[in-house]
Amino acid sequence: MAVPDTTAGGRPHRAVLLTVTCLGQFMVLLDNTIVGAALPDMQERLHTGLTGLQWIVDAYVLLVAMLLLSGGVFADRFGRKRVYLTGAAVFTAASLLCALAPSLGWLIAGRVLQGIGAAALSPASLALLAAAHPVPQERMKAIGLWAGFSGLGLAAGPVAGGVLTEAFGWPAIFLVNLPIGAVLLLVGLRRLDESRNPAAPAIDVPGTVLSVLAVGALTYGLIEGGARGWTSPVILGCFAAAAVLLAAFVAVEARRPAPMLPLRLFRQRLFTVSNTAMVVVGFALMGASFFFSQFFVYVQGSSILRAGLQTLPVSLAMVVVSPYAGRLAARYGFRVVVTAGLALAGLGLLALGTVHADTGYGNVWWRLGLVGAGFALSLSPLTGAAIQAVDPREGGLASGISSTTRQIGAVLGVALLGAVVRTRQAGGASFEAGLGSAFLTAGAVTLAAAVCTALWLTRSEPAETPTAPLPPAAPGTVASADNASTHSS
Repeated sequence: MAVPDTTAGGRPHRAVLLTVTCLGQFMVLLDNTIVGAALPDMQERLHTGLTGLQWIVDAYVLLVAMLLLSGGVFADRFGRKRVYLTGAAVFTAASLLCALAPSLGWLIAGRVLQGIGAAALSPASLALLAAAHPVPQERMKAIGLWAGFSGLGLAAGPVAGGVLTEAFGWPAIFLVNLPIGAVLLLVGLRRLDESRNPAAPAIDVPGTVLSVLAVGALTYGLIEGGARGWTSPVILGCFAAAAVLLAAFVAVEARRPAPMLPLRLFRQRLFTVSNTAMVVVGFALMGASFFFSQFFVYVQGSSILRAGLQTLPVSLAMVVVSPYAGRLAARYGFRVVVTAGLALAGLGLLALGTVHADTGYGNVWWRLGLVGAGFALSLSPLTGAAIQAVDPREGGLASGISSTTRQIGAVLGVALLGAVVRTRQAGGASFEAGLGSAFLTAGAVTLAAAVCTALWLTRSEPAETPTAPLPPAAPGTVASADNASTHSS
């Protein structure tokens, strides 16, 4: 029998709670797009190359991907308010460290801490919201408002990043988090009430550690391979270590009574196909987005501010289309909507692979819009398909896993597409040609995923109810990140 949540003190005013949780997720999502606008300035002022820029992005995404599931469990087990405020404090302090970073190494360290803070703040924000709205209809309305308002951070990122970087330099994109973080901490300490789930499962420490090390080793090999050489002992050692660590992770998860990633869920074809497609979405979207500002600045000669505005069609299309994706999936089915979305995004990426230095923006913006609209059509239905494939009580866990697979794809996208660009340049091609190859690769992979979903994204029976007690709501808190990821890049 599940133990009900315990809440200390009276319930906070829901408007204040909604404002605080939306603002926290807004800060996290703003960081997704605001950094991309500042990458050209970072490259110039930090005297780094493509490898350094990849680490600036992936150091953050890697930690979010690997700690997201555990963050939800932490919130339910140790207190949602406590974890939320701790995440906000870590994220804010890390933003200050990033802004003051005297070198690339310090900036990457700050980004790692930002990822840790985001992995705590993001799932705890929705956990607080859900605990304050026990009635399902009210809860879904609150979640919709939370996802919609916080998702505005994505649209604001490119413009804010361009304006701040042009006026004050790249450190300003991190300093903007300080007043937001201060408001979250001051209001949150006074107005949020604590709640927790005494029946929350234990933290899967071995699984968490092994997953971080495995994906970290693979990411290091992919990013550094172009600089050190793909056959160098260090790179080959990284790939070997990643394979061993991944095998160890699978073995450990198969034997734990409450694993962070229940492998039995992947026996369902719908669950496996939807999460595989989600990896591709993260790979292509984040991997391609990493180069958007660099294309406009280095290939077409735009200013940083103008480049930020020029990349806006991607996030705007996602914000506009995302609310309709779920409705379309409910009407026409997951397979039709997801396949159409992946096909649109793939065609958009292939079209971007053919643009050149002299291509007018009037012939570029619609390609970006296609990419954003296509992925927006895919994200929410893919999560819905993963949830449908499992027992209803594990819907939050399925949503959290879907969000995690997208983040893993994002880590690999930045690393692999960066490797494509470096490999082309090493062969004598220009940066422009390298970018074209990266966009074409992302487009081809996305279209291949569209074919797979057209063939295999079909309805399946929910997974069998496990004999062991289910984690009540802990992983469900992770659904917060995925509800937002419907809008995020």
